Amino acid sequence: MLPARTYSITINRNWQALYEAIWRPETFSQWASGLIEADLRQSDEGWIADGVDGPIIVHFTPYNAFGVMDHVVETGNGQAVHVPLRVVQNGVGAEVMLTLFRKPEMTDETFARDAKWIARDLRALRDLVNSERLFFNEQPQ
Repeated sequence: MLPARTYSITINRNWQALYEAIWRPETFSQWASGLIEADLRQSDEGWIADGVDGPIIVHFTPYNAFGVMDHVVETGNGQAVHVPLRVVQNGVGAEVMLTLFRKPEMTDETFARDAKWIARDLRALRDLVNSERLFFNEQPQ
């Protein structure tokens, strides 16, 4: 088993409405900085981008009623990274949670850098939601 840390941010939106607004892979590039820089586009293999070590392929969890937005990133060097991501109810709002696994080859510095990256991306998501640049249906089904 790998050591793990879960990072979260509270967003003042109905959790289901938030999930509906952000679950599609094409919205990730609006706040997930790794995917912003990657020029994510859909292909027959999944969502693909050009990475430093070759093509990066991202497989996203299909739409679901549980707020699960997991994805697997296949890096250009042949590694696959599972990224658990959830939107859950937090009172009348939402909590967005992302878990970072520490792989054996990760140094303390790398793990800390990735944690800061996650915190920055979660803040970018909150800021995007607060900016009203996303369409929200506040009465989810």
